[in-house]
Amino acid sequence: MQPDPRRAVCANVRWVPVRLQEGLDVLPDERRSGSDQAQRVVTVPNALSVVRLAGVPLFLWLLLGPQYDLLALLVLVVSGITDWLDGKIARWLDQSSRLGAVLDPAVDRLYTLATLAAFGIRDILPWWVVAALVGRDVVAGLCLPLLRYHGYREPEVTYLGKAATFNLLYAFPLLLLAEAATGALAGVARPFAYAFTAWGGALYLWSGALYVVQTVAAVRKARSGLPAGATGD
Repeated sequence: MQPDPRRAVCANVRWVPVRLQEGLDVLPDERRSGSDQAQRVVTVPNALSVVRLAGVPLFLWLLLGPQYDLLALLVLVVSGITDWLDGKIARWLDQSSRLGAVLDPAVDRLYTLATLAAFGIRDILPWWVVAALVGRDVVAGLCLPLLRYHGYREPEVTYLGKAATFNLLYAFPLLLLAEAATGALAGVARPFAYAFTAWGGALYLWSGALYVVQTVAAVRKARSGLPAGATGD
């Protein structure tokens, strides 16, 4: 059977985009055998990520059911602390794993989407803000099949994307605090909440735009069969 020329090109090219923060690694023809460490499932960081994941439905119920805003705020705070801890513990105990690399950002994204939806329903955030941020994730998700089809992995999370998530994960508890609190506390929390939301939202949309630019460049390079470093001019 003759090899697929497109597959052969993708298998031997490592595409590194110019002026973008992270590259897209090309899938090899044969699956590389990872180390035992990378294959581990039962680790402390992964357990923390599972705890955070279990907190998502609890958070939604507290916010949309009985509307216990302070308890929902506590869930968000605990989630943020465990999110910080799992990365630190993974480095301290040398417990990094492939599952953790996928699970941690997936839980972050789930919290982001769940919180945006709940805040929209409760009118804590305007729907146009919710639609813009959710739309960013929808567009990014639509890029994945294109990347896979052309032999590329999902790009790694960029520092810009991490900064966006960091700002939003601070904005959400502050928005909820401004909603639940009264008097001076609400007055202090509200401007900080709006500031983190504005910066986080802008960075989130920007990182999504870069994701689309990366995808378009990768697809064009795969279709043209250019070697690594070629510009196509």
